[in-house]
Amino acid sequence: MIYKIISTEELAPKTKMFEVLAPDIAAKAKPGQFLIVIISVKGERIPLTICDYNREKGTVSFAFHEVGKTTKELGQMQAGDTLENVTGPLGNPSEIKNFGKILCIGGGVFIAPLLLQVKAMKQTGNKVTTILGARIKEELFMEEKAKTLSDKIYTASDDGSIGYKGLDFLKEILKTEKFDHCVVMGPVVMMKEVSEITKPYGIPTIVTTTPIMMDGMGMCGVCRVTVGGKMLFGCVDGPEFDGHQVDFEELVQRQRLFLPEERVASLMWEKNIGGCRCDRKKA
Repeated sequence: MIYKIISTEELAPKTKMFEVLAPDIAAKAKPGQFLIVIISVKGERIPLTICDYNREKGTVSFAFHEVGKTTKELGQMQAGDTLENVTGPLGNPSEIKNFGKILCIGGGVFIAPLLLQVKAMKQTGNKVTTILGARIKEELFMEEKAKTLSDKIYTASDDGSIGYKGLDFLKEILKTEKFDHCVVMGPVVMMKEVSEITKPYGIPTIVTTTPIMMDGMGMCGVCRVTVGGKMLFGCVDGPEFDGHQVDFEELVQRQRLFLPEERVASLMWEKNIGGCRCDRKKA
């Protein structure tokens, strides 16, 4: 199978979205699921959440932030290049039904896959309020698309350079509006904060966990997540879980387990082969 990159788009600085030819995956993909992408024969396996799919074209899209060795290398690829392997769709799809009035919150690179859920939730008759968050103004993207898909939209940033500063404004919203369901996708610290804000109001809150993952099929046990006191696997039991039951402190610790090694690998790649595309395959 040739996994050809059909198109690339820069969503924000160091944040990109690729559309890849993968008809078997596109035929089955659903919101909330993810892919395992391998760039080259000796490349690592990286989990990336599905942002979109086109069953007619046979394509599937994913977004990523260039933060480590592999994502930086992936960011150098262009339309026409091919990936060694794309496996999916993996994980359980999101529960898409008419909940009533729902709140969809996305932060950083996860804005892209969140909007796939927003679209699906609207199509099933929900009234959707969407919140998009980023560290700074320059990293916020797809605001116009969110407006077309949502009944109401808010923006927020860590420094207040666009929209509200931080997430405290959400507390005021919940004092005046009642929501039946909440979906959160983003950095772990953001999902933890939102879950703590919604809990007193009894709003069912679903978060997309992003633990370290290897095979993505439940065989290695690397992606363990504690939910409600039980040890579950992010790949086969998730990736979505009840945000009021997730042990976020443990999740953060596990995510940071190999940070030193990841930094060294990234620096070595930048020093030795960064900028070289001589080994890229063309379809």
